[in-house]
Amino acid sequence: MKEDFSQCLSNKIGFKGYNIPTDSLSTSVQFSHEGKNYSLTHGSVVIGAVTSCTNTSNPSVMLGAGLLAKKAVERGLKVSPYIKTSLSPGSGVVTYYLREGGVIPFLEQLGFNLVGYGCMTCIGNSGPLSEEVADAIEKGDLVVCGVLSGNRNFEGRIHPLTRANYLASPLLVIAYSLAGTVCIDFEKEPVGFDREGKPVFLREIWPSREEIQTAERTFVLPGMFREVYGKITEGNLKWNSLEAPDALLYPWDEMSTYIKSPPFFQTMGRVLPTLSGVTEAHCLLLLGDSVTTDHISPAGSIARNSPAARLLGSKGLTPREFNSYGARRGNDAIMARGTFANIRLVNKLVTKPGARTLHIPSGDEMDIFDAAERYKSENRQLIIISGKEYGSGSSRDWAAKGPLLLGVRAVIAESYERIHRSNLVGMGIIPLQFMAGENAEFLGLTGKETFSVNIPETLKPGEELKVVVSTGQEFRTLSRFDTDVELVYFRHGGILNYMIRQML
Repeated sequence: MKEDFSQCLSNKIGFKGYNIPTDSLSTSVQFSHEGKNYSLTHGSVVIGAVTSCTNTSNPSVMLGAGLLAKKAVERGLKVSPYIKTSLSPGSGVVTYYLREGGVIPFLEQLGFNLVGYGCMTCIGNSGPLSEEVADAIEKGDLVVCGVLSGNRNFEGRIHPLTRANYLASPLLVIAYSLAGTVCIDFEKEPVGFDREGKPVFLREIWPSREEIQTAERTFVLPGMFREVYGKITEGNLKWNSLEAPDALLYPWDEMSTYIKSPPFFQTMGRVLPTLSGVTEAHCLLLLGDSVTTDHISPAGSIARNSPAARLLGSKGLTPREFNSYGARRGNDAIMARGTFANIRLVNKLVTKPGARTLHIPSGDEMDIFDAAERYKSENRQLIIISGKEYGSGSSRDWAAKGPLLLGVRAVIAESYERIHRSNLVGMGIIPLQFMAGENAEFLGLTGKETFSVNIPETLKPGEELKVVVSTGQEFRTLSRFDTDVELVYFRHGGILNYMIRQML
C-alpha cells in the first residue's frame, strides 16, 4: 500500500491520481485536538472503520480483529484520538460472539465502539471529521486516507475530505489506524511504540491462525444465530412505536424533506408519445474515463455550500440535520440537486474538480444543478459526453433518475457499465456509444458545440445513429438499445411509464 499510495500522489489527476507537485509531497500541517498537538501529512489515516455487511459477517476476521486489539492494548498501543474509528458489523450476532470472546473492551479502548449495524462508512455515512482535522486537510491540500473493511471505496464516497480510501480486512483496519498512516511497511517499520518507548512490530501482536480458530470454536455457537435471528421480525421499541398510515394511498406530507411525491408521471399521458431524438442539445458535462455511479449520484454527506444544502437551509434545517443523500433518496428535489455533486468529479468544461460546469451560451461557471435549471428555463436539451466505463461501480437507480431530472436527453460514451446502461434506458435516456477507436478528443469535440441526433421510427437494437454537430461536423455512434424490449421502454419514455400504461 505504501508504494501504491506514493505513486498515486504523483500520477496525473484521475483514477488513482492526485498530481501533487514534487515540492508539496512532504507537506505537513500542525493542528491541536483535545488539547494536544498533532500533524497530518499525505497518507495520514483519518478514518478507520470496521464496517459493511460482508467482511464483518466473517467470524474469523472479526475475532482476529478483536484479538489484535487485545494484544495492542496490552502492549500499550493507542489510536490517535483525531482518527474517526468505528465498528458497524452487518449482524447482531457479531457483537454477541465478540462480547462472549471478551474482546469488545479492547476494541473500545482503541476507539472501535459499536455505532450500529449495516451500511455505515461503506455507503458514505461516516459523518463529519472534527473541525481541526478538516481545517488541517484543507489548509495543506492533503491527500488523507480512510481505511475500511467495506466493499466499495469509489472516489468521494467515503468522505469528501478523504481522497484516498483503501479496502482492508478488519485486522488491517486496526493496524493502519494504530500506525496512523498508509505510508508504512509493516515488515520493516513499527506499528507503534510501547509504554517504555520500544518499537512494536505488527508481527508481534498479530494473532496466530490457531488463536483465531480456537476463539471461533469456543465463542461462535449455533445458538447465537438462532437467538438473534429468531427475534428479527419482532423489531424494537423505536421501530414498533412508529405510527404508520393504513390508508390505501400514501398520504404525502408536503412539509417532509425526506419523502416527496416523485415527478416522473406529471407530464405523462395515456397515449404513447411520438418518438423523438436530440435537437441542438448543449453538453452539460464533458467527462473522462471511469465515471462511477458515486460520481453521478453520491450517497454520502451533503456539502454545506451545495444546492441541496441551500434547499434544506431554506426549510429551516441546520447542517447537523442535513444527513446524507442516501438517507434522502425519497426526495427527488434533493437527489436532483445531488446529481453529479461529487467534489472529485473531473469535468473538462471547467478547470477544477468538483460539482461545477459551464453554462455554454453565457460562459458562466456555476453549480451543475443551477446550470441544468438555466438550460431548462431556456428550453434547451442536454447531453453528457464521457469516456470509457461510464456508470461503473455499484448499481444505483438515482444515477439514471438524477440526470433525467436535470434534463439530460442522451449520453455519448466510449463504453458503459452493463447495469447502468440498462438503467439509462429504463429512465428514457438515450445511450449512444462512440465507434471503436473514437472519442471526444479524437473527434476534436470541445463540449461547447450543440448536438443533434435523429431517432427513426424504425430504430432497431444496435443500429448506428448519426450525430450532427453545430460546427458542421458529423460522426457515427452506436445506439446502445440492445434489445427490442429496451426499445419498447424507450418509446414509452422509460420503464416506469411503460408499467403505468400497462396498468391503465
